Amino acid sequence: MAYKIRHIATRFALIFVGAALLPLIIFGIVSILSLRTGTRDSIVAGNLNVAARAAAAIRGYVSSHSDMLKALAADLQNTGLDRSQQDRILKNWILEIPRFREITLFDETRKPLVTSRVGPPRIMVPTDAAVSLGGVSMSPIRVDDDLLPTTVFAVPLTQLGQPAGWLVGEFSLEEMWRMVDDIRIGAHGFALVVAPDGTLVAHGDPDKKALVAQARNMKGHPLVDLAGASLPASREFVDEDGQRQLAVAAQIQDLGWTVIVEQPTREAYATATALQKQLLIAIGLALLLMIAVGLRFGRRFIAPIFTLKGATEAVAAGDLDSRVTITTGDEFTDLGNAFNSMADRLVELQENVKRQERQAMFGRIAAGLVHDLSHPIQNIGNSTRLLMRDDVDTESREMFHRTIERELMTLKRFMDDLRNVVKPKPIERFPLEVNASVAEIVESMHAEAERSGIAIETTYAQDPLVIAGDRFALGRVYRNLITNAIQATAAGGRVSIATVRDGDYVEISVTDTGTGIPADRLSKVFDDFVTTKRRGLGLGLAISKRIVEQLDGTITVESEVGRGTSFTLRFPAQGDRTTQAAAS
Repeated sequence: MAYKIRHIATRFALIFVGAALLPLIIFGIVSILSLRTGTRDSIVAGNLNVAARAAAAIRGYVSSHSDMLKALAADLQNTGLDRSQQDRILKNWILEIPRFREITLFDETRKPLVTSRVGPPRIMVPTDAAVSLGGVSMSPIRVDDDLLPTTVFAVPLTQLGQPAGWLVGEFSLEEMWRMVDDIRIGAHGFALVVAPDGTLVAHGDPDKKALVAQARNMKGHPLVDLAGASLPASREFVDEDGQRQLAVAAQIQDLGWTVIVEQPTREAYATATALQKQLLIAIGLALLLMIAVGLRFGRRFIAPIFTLKGATEAVAAGDLDSRVTITTGDEFTDLGNAFNSMADRLVELQENVKRQERQAMFGRIAAGLVHDLSHPIQNIGNSTRLLMRDDVDTESREMFHRTIERELMTLKRFMDDLRNVVKPKPIERFPLEVNASVAEIVESMHAEAERSGIAIETTYAQDPLVIAGDRFALGRVYRNLITNAIQATAAGGRVSIATVRDGDYVEISVTDTGTGIPADRLSKVFDDFVTTKRRGLGLGLAISKRIVEQLDGTITVESEVGRGTSFTLRFPAQGDRTTQAAAS
């Protein structure tokens, strides 16, 4: 075997020298140089785009608040308000727009007239305005006692063409810091913002936040000293930590600030480096292929490859009984044996997968049982315990009896569903009065809501709302939505249920004031085994969606993190008198 390998290696070397070495080396050099240049240009263009968008966002953020203060100045100046009204307006503004820490109105002698503070104002009319945004002066940025960036806007007031004072507002730029922190290029690329005098305003690198508090001057940075006309621009340089950086810069219009995005070159060009390695590997493989083609016994050499290829395709098509027989006595024989061992192992793995699928199926059935039976059983248990009490009045006893009977019917229907799992029956449709069906479920949920400290509010349409539905199936949907809303809402919150007629459709909405659902998970809430709660298996909404769609309806969700979630059911309305009479 060693002799064969040496003999083949010698022939490969001869063919390599005679036919392939020189053109492939030239091709590799040209390709690598082109790859480096193209990759750098692409990375610089992408980072410049990030810097330009960040500059536009920061400018919009600052100018929008200067415009708000300018609009407030117009309201105070031209509406004939007395001092108490002006004072109330300023205090309301501070409450509605907390980014303004203080707003004070000064007369033409710089004497404060009214202020948003309870005590005397802390700010004065600035005399060191750095820039002007549409007539609004902006002072240089400073770091306050809480190590947060602030600036002062001043709007000059006039009356009959004469100076009439100033409206001055202290504005927190903490949100700008967050905007800069969110700008990430790869794992180690960050953004920074530099004022016209070179002062560092913001830095996205957590390890360099202290430089902002120190008012670090960035004049030594290769992109800071460039004139505004030279931006956007890019440079490669070695920073103070000894790392080589790729930096790009874009100017923030009107403010004169510069947004710089820095990324270590080893990370920026990591993809290009990997591509270069892959290119070298590809060139090497091409060499081997060319050498193999030139071999005298090429066909014999390639034949086992086709054998393995055919067997691989057969296995990929599902024929796990496919095997190969290769008797070349070299590595291809070992490869054929390895392929046969792999096919044997695939058969074993397939059996394991089938067994796991059966286990998963039983798990889903068990999860469905727990999910759908827990609430009715709990209601039956609670109502039974309450019936045993001596202090329960007759009306309450009747309500508990109704609850027990209703939940027993729900359990019976669920058992019928299980009995027909193999051959499921379609959901039956009858004229159904929506307000009554919703009120029935809401009544059963009050106890759970009270235990959780949640208020349930209902708003029903005045006119009858009739749809073609299934009372038990829709009851399951209502219960799922209301239970989820209660579990997602903290004590003291509320869950609102409303019914309304919208043209030819009936809408039922369940809205809570809970934690909300993140936007990236909103589109998946109706999938099996997807949940936004810490507990639960994520079956309720998937079951609800299937039931609603079987009744020709739709279910949609809207949510905002920290504000709450709203689910809306929409069904075709049944409008004729016969149907309404049947429903009632």
